[in-house]
Parts: sequence; structure tokens; C-alpha cells
Amino acid sequence: MTNVTPWLIAGGNGPLPLTAARPSPFMRIGWPACQGVGKSPRLAYLGHQRRTRRGVHVITENSERVDDATTGSASGELTYQSGLGNELETEAIPGTLPVGQNSPQRVPHGLVSELVSGTTFTAPRAHNRRSYVFRIRPSVVHGRFEQIDGGNLRTPPFDAPPSPNNYCWGPFTSTASDDDFIDGMATLCGNGSPHSQSGMAVHVYAATRSMHDRVFADTDGEMLIIPQTGRIRIFTEMGKLDLRLGEVAVIPKGLKFRVDLLDDSATGLVCENFGLPLRLPELGLIGTNGLANVADFEIPVAAFEDQERPVQLVHKFAGNLWAASLEHSPLDVVGWRGSLYPFKYDLDRFVPMGPLSVDHPDPSIFTFLTSPSDPILGPNMDVMALTPRWLVAERSFRPPGYHRNCVGEFSIFLAGEFGKALEPGSTTLTNNWTPHGPGTRTLEMARAMELSPQKVEDQKILLLESRFPMQLTQFADVMPQVSNYAAQWEGFTKRLGTQEGIQIR
Repeated sequence: MTNVTPWLIAGGNGPLPLTAARPSPFMRIGWPACQGVGKSPRLAYLGHQRRTRRGVHVITENSERVDDATTGSASGELTYQSGLGNELETEAIPGTLPVGQNSPQRVPHGLVSELVSGTTFTAPRAHNRRSYVFRIRPSVVHGRFEQIDGGNLRTPPFDAPPSPNNYCWGPFTSTASDDDFIDGMATLCGNGSPHSQSGMAVHVYAATRSMHDRVFADTDGEMLIIPQTGRIRIFTEMGKLDLRLGEVAVIPKGLKFRVDLLDDSATGLVCENFGLPLRLPELGLIGTNGLANVADFEIPVAAFEDQERPVQLVHKFAGNLWAASLEHSPLDVVGWRGSLYPFKYDLDRFVPMGPLSVDHPDPSIFTFLTSPSDPILGPNMDVMALTPRWLVAERSFRPPGYHRNCVGEFSIFLAGEFGKALEPGSTTLTNNWTPHGPGTRTLEMARAMELSPQKVEDQKILLLESRFPMQLTQFADVMPQVSNYAAQWEGFTKRLGTQEGIQIR
């Protein structure tokens, strides 16, 4: 079965057909599910299950029977744990988690114990990421993997060399009418390689349907999912995350999940991290508070589904997509404990900081997640959030100034006002050492503006920085760019030798 995925870009010259062929031999089938709820993650549960021929019934604490149990309506709010980096535990059925050990001879409720290691066994305790999951069936129960076509999803290194030019694209959309999250992904740029376990890749996605009877696991890297339009629900092995514009989610490397749409369609971006797992940056002289607070990161409570129906497992491994058939849903973890888990973050909770006297801070002051690489040369990937904030610097040029940087920058303009050339959903790429800075019009306005306290309202920008030069894919290179982006730097007026500047003799 071939899915033709024509992509459009706002302000472009029409559709550009790019074909993505993937087998999809499975029917659309819904899943009954159980979700842990309640004030205490350890005691979170819906109730006891009773199997029937039709599916799963749930007997609540009040002995009410709920047919085909789910977490509620598609728009119902989910329950979360909090505290990124904490050791957490949660169970959807009480008594699931063994006490004092992780591999008892007989796991409660007839489950099996499985260890998921996201870092080497001997990693320092503060950076060790692993969790025990207690599931209905072990992960080894699946068919043989067969390689499938990846469509427009690519993994670096790419054929074209990194370019020193500035790039700007408008909001990406798609005219495809039957793409799920996997089929709707296309790669823009990237660096490094999953083989060297360094670097990153940036993809766009446009989905018009949920991932029915499909799950995805990316064993090449973490996935930072950034919605632009449409709400989505990410059902992972460890529970569910609801995501909307202004929120981001991180799915650990190798964790299985599916994406369900909560609206008619959804678009956004995915940043794939091949390097060290994303973590909170150190605060240094800032102290113990500010930027992204630990308690503001949300982690799912246990949720599972017990269904025996055909499911396709799509497995990204070493840059290629592989598929295996299962006769059950692999999202069957009834309880888990550990430090490896998905999480989400609301950008509105970011606590920005800035100068109280003069000048402009380095963008590193806006970092809320980091994948470290070299303390001198730069990060594998930093994730920065520019959110509503006050500008109060005196005697200063307040916009970000002209800059040449040893690291590359990929900017995502999610919401707010960004000038005539950009609209929400636009993206830009500035490679290492490529000059960038304010346009000529911004320069003149900022030189003459009254320096009273100013509030930047409603702005949401994500900035991804990496020490490794970015390569473009063929998909990105042939997509129409914002035509007047570079024109912003035209018309610069030289002042040296004028009445305002120093007279040259």
C-alpha cells in the first residue's frame, strides 16, 4: 500500500509530491484501556478487571461495571506525577509493584518483570536512567522484523554538505488525507549519527488520523515532540501524555508509543536526540530556583491495555525503519518504577531571567533541557525557551544583537509576533559561524526607542543549539523558503564619518 504525501508550505509555489511507501495491512480497531487515577501514584487504579468475550470490563470500588473501560472522553484531563529526575513508581492495579525487590519468583497478578536500561549499568547514579516495568507479556513476544520504506523520514549523515547560508521556512502543512504520526513525518536537517551516538535531527509531522493498530519505537534517539496545531495524546508503555501548543514532550529512546489525535489533524516538529539523554541544566550561580523547575515537569501514571488483536510495531534502528507483527498491544505495562520515563513540560511555567541593568544576556540563560557534549566547544543539543518576559535594560540595545556563534541554531516560532517575514509555525536554520542578528528596520527602531520597561507578550520561541554543523535533506532543500527573509538585512546605513559618527581625517 502506497501513501502519497504531498507537502505544502505557506507562501510557497504549490504542492510538491513526495512519495512515502509503507505497508499498512491492519484494520482500524479501537482499544479498551485502563488508566491509573487517584491522588497517590502508588495507589492509583480504576479497579479490578473482569475479562469478557467483548473486551475488558472494569469493576470500580463501588461495584459499578463500566463496559470497554477507557480513561474517559478523548478530551478528559489526565493525571500526572511530577519531578523530573526523581525515582518514581506507579501502578494501575493495586498490589502490582513487588515490595523490596524487582524480580520476584512470581510477579503479582501473573505479570512479568522487565528491565529497560536507557544508560549503561555503571553510569553515575545522578545520570543513570533505568526502570523496571511489570507487564502482561514480555517484549520478546513479536514477529520477525522486516525493513520497510521510511518515506520522507531520514537519519544523518545526509548527502549534501552543511551550508553556511541562512534558511527560513514558513509553517509546514500537508495535503495528505490519511497520514498518521509516522507516515506524516519528514526530515528537514540533522547532524551527527545514531551510530556515533551524537548529534540530532529535526523532523516535521502532519497527521490526519490516529495510529490505529500501530506503535512506534525509536531506538536511535530520544524524541522531543513539539506540537504546532492540534492536540495529541501520546500513549506510551508507561502511561499517557496529552500535548498541545505551548507544551513539549520527551519520549526516551526505545520506548514504545502511539499518537492519537484529539482534534481533526495535528502538525508540529520532532527533534531526535542521538546524544546523551536530555536533562535539566545546572543552575550554577543562579542558585536553586529559576528557569525550569523540577516540579513543573509532568510524568504519566501507569496505564495499559490488554487486547489480543493484530498490531504493527514500527522500530527505528540505525537509521532505518523495521516492522514486526504482534498479536497483541505492547502497551501492556500495569506498573513501573524507576528513573527512565517520558515527560512533558508547559513552556508557560518557564521562569525567565535577564539583565537588571544593561546589555543583553546570552541565549543560554533560556535553557531548560540539555544534552551535554563538550563544556568548551558546546552542547550536543540545548533546548531553550523564549517566553513572555520583561525587558528593562538601560542604555542598551535590547533586541538580540549581531552574532557569530561557534554552535548552530534552529529556531521554531510557535506563537507571537515575529515581524513581517515570519508567522507562527515558521522555522529558521543558522549554521555554525553564520552571521545573524536584527534586521535593518529593527536596528533603527531599537536605536531610537524609549527605554522604559517593556513586556514581551505571548511570545513562544524554541531554540535548538548544537555544536555540530547541520546538513539539509533533499526534502528541506527543495521546499520553498520565505522569499524575503534575507531582505531584512538590506539597506544598512553606515554612520562612521557622518555627523553622528567619528569624522575620519
